[in-house]
Parts: sequence; C-alpha cells; structure tokens
Amino acid sequence: MDAVELGNVSVVRGGKHILSSVDLRIARGENVAIIGPNGSGKTTLVKLIRGEVLPYYDEDDPATFRLFGLERWNVFELRSRMGIVSMDLQGRFREETTVREVIESGFFSSLDVFRCSTVTPAMESAAESAARTLGIEGLMDSPIGVVSLGEMRRALIARALVTEPEMLVLDEPMTGLDISMKSRFRAMFDILMENGVCIVMVTHDLTDIPVGIRRIVMVKDGRIIADGPKDELLTDAEVSELYGEDIRVECDDGIYRMHIAGSVIG
Repeated sequence: MDAVELGNVSVVRGGKHILSSVDLRIARGENVAIIGPNGSGKTTLVKLIRGEVLPYYDEDDPATFRLFGLERWNVFELRSRMGIVSMDLQGRFREETTVREVIESGFFSSLDVFRCSTVTPAMESAAESAARTLGIEGLMDSPIGVVSLGEMRRALIARALVTEPEMLVLDEPMTGLDISMKSRFRAMFDILMENGVCIVMVTHDLTDIPVGIRRIVMVKDGRIIADGPKDELLTDAEVSELYGEDIRVECDDGIYRMHIAGSVIG
C-alpha cells in the first residue's frame, strides 16, 4: 500500500489551476525530495499530501486521491501518521511557550498544550526522548523566544516525531539556516532515515537535500515535469529546464549545488 497516491489530481482556486493532472505515488518507507522554483505549485502539492486541501473533482475526468490507502480520513488521525514541519508553523507559537510545550503539542495537533489537554507520563517520556534525539534535551524548559532559529527548528522536528509517524513531511526545513547549520540538519535527516523515518522534503534549494534521499520529483507551473533517481535528474540540463536559467550542477560527497553566471546558489 502506498502512503500517497495521486492520480490525475488538479487543484483549482478562483478558476485557475494551481496544480494540473498530477500523478504521484510515494511508497511507505520511501524518501523523496520535491523541488521546484518559488510559485511552482510545490507548496500546494505538499498541502495535498498533508490532507489540508482537496483536489478539484470533475465527473468527466476522474481523479484518484488516497493517503495511506484511504479516500476518506480524519485530519487529526492523519496527523498522527504524518509529522509536519513547516515555516508557517514556526511563527504561530507564542514566544513564552516552552520547548517542552512545543514538542508535547504534537500529541494534540495544537499550537500549545492547553488546560483541556492532559499530558500523560507516557507523553512526557516520549517528548523527552524526541528532544534527546534532536539534541535539545537541555532546552526543554526554555521559552522559544530565547532559543536560536536552529534550536526552534529542532523543536518542531521533535514535535513532528513525538507520535512516531509513518512519514515526516518537511516544507522548506532549512530556510534561514546558515551553511554550517544546514550541514548539521542534512546529517540529522540522514540519521533519521537510517533509523526508519520516512522523509518527504519540499525545497527550492538543492543543498537542502540529504544524501540519503534518492528520488527527486520536479514541479514547475503546477505540473510534475520529471520524477526519478537523483543522479539522473540533478543534472545541468534537467535543473536548467526546471528553473528556467542556465545552471550548472555540482555534486560533492553527495551534496548538490547550483551555479548561475559564476555565482553559487545555496
């Protein structure tokens, strides 16, 4: 059974196609990077994968849309099977919220741990374990207003992992991080994948892609224009077509970088 199955799926807003006739299957346990320029439709695609938007249905042009084999699902149940890390989520927490509360909120799909929510001893143990995995166990009682960008991003990843999801969806997870921190995050994601965590990463920057991700999906103008092995798609010709620029691609120890007119992207 596939974790994600999209067949002939389109998303329409205001009469305009944001995604058009998308076909995509992601097997359980498979690691994938979805890449494309800003405005390409990859954010809408990840919202589809997260069950946050529904496809446009046309009786004369039927589509297939299943998540974990289900055509209908409860969003809260889905979120327990699919951990989410996104930039927009980061800015929605209050500065006085502690790292511990950020992580534990993952059990409730909320932006805090409210009075009506009961954190059990098992939840506390799982939150502490997730924090240790991400190396932030010493920050559990720190308000997020005083932690660094990288530490907050780790807290969000721990929040996503705390329910032991089948899939971790990362939407531009390294935006704003410096080169050194990006390197640490790539290594961290590789370790998570080695330990059985399935990762679907959405990014516009090739340097974000961990070595362990082998499959690339390219999105442009609301369509998937290529889908295949990383070493076959991250080439000068394919990446130049994707971004509409004359781009050279270099690979150093499994890390890819793009060059335009003598400058390095990422």
